[in-house]
Amino acid sequence: MNKRILKVGTMQPGPLNHICDVPGVLVGHYTLSKEDIQTGITAIIPGSINCFEEKVIASTYTMNGYGKSIGLLQIDELGQIETPILLTNTLAAGSVSNGLVHYMMKNNPGIGNIDGTVNSVVLECNDGRLNNIRKVVLGIPEVELAIDNANTNTLQGSIGAGTGMICHGLKGGIGSSSREIIIDNKPYYLGVLVNSNFGHSSSKDLIINGDPIGKRISKTKGLDDQGSIIVVVSTNIGLDTNQLKRVIKRAAIGIGKTGSYIGHGSGDVFVGFTTANKIIKNKSFQVMEVLDNRHMNKLFQAVVEATEEAIYNSMINSPRVKGYLEEVESLSKWVNNIKE
Repeated sequence: MNKRILKVGTMQPGPLNHICDVPGVLVGHYTLSKEDIQTGITAIIPGSINCFEEKVIASTYTMNGYGKSIGLLQIDELGQIETPILLTNTLAAGSVSNGLVHYMMKNNPGIGNIDGTVNSVVLECNDGRLNNIRKVVLGIPEVELAIDNANTNTLQGSIGAGTGMICHGLKGGIGSSSREIIIDNKPYYLGVLVNSNFGHSSSKDLIINGDPIGKRISKTKGLDDQGSIIVVVSTNIGLDTNQLKRVIKRAAIGIGKTGSYIGHGSGDVFVGFTTANKIIKNKSFQVMEVLDNRHMNKLFQAVVEATEEAIYNSMINSPRVKGYLEEVESLSKWVNNIKE
């Protein structure tokens, strides 16, 4: 198990304390960090190296819809994901989606031919305060590198899509956490990965494990909560799409526990999937394993705890960064001031 700098909640994390504790889930990054360019791509592989051939059951939930995500409509209609999930910056969503379509066609010759088209899934946050976002520098080669870099031993913080993110006025980015869930004496896992880019720019609202540390470190008036957060939830517990939606909705509680009230200009988009149920291509009837609802409270608690801890991990693992329009400090500077 990786060392936990901050322990959140009462449930046990998985061995990696990362979304990759869910078997088959991989995460890869492509990072551009030089002068006024602070951006990148993060790729989540949802349980199969070719999820077009083995689609996974999925669901989405939008807490506040100030966002430009791609592919959510078909997930809501069919309850399936058929591509890797890519995270990037707002103005690169289109070019990254184009790159993902090309990647999928390269690896699936039937797309656009005998198999119809493909639903690319791209989620975004605005990194324009640290990244010169008008320079759309991400495309087909960068998408391929992010996906090809996917593994279980991935970094957190200012990496990939998290390179230019700001959270609670401090450096944000990619963070992850997981929880072990015991059902019928068998261990399962629920993992969360976030791209954190939200909160009041003065840090005044930041709360860590119930401690309103933001009141002690805030020095300026700043801007209201208007950023965004992407939350990706995965589990190897068999769920249907409605159960997944019920689970991922609870991620909003984890966000709120860090001090956010999910502001007017915030894009808070949640996507969840289970690796237990695969939709096998060309099979007329699919066999599904679905959890009895009496166990759902365990998943609700797990997603709240893992989301809150993933946000803290995204900040603690991000160093101080000087970007395009401003410079932001790291939360790690104040970790020792957090009250237990």
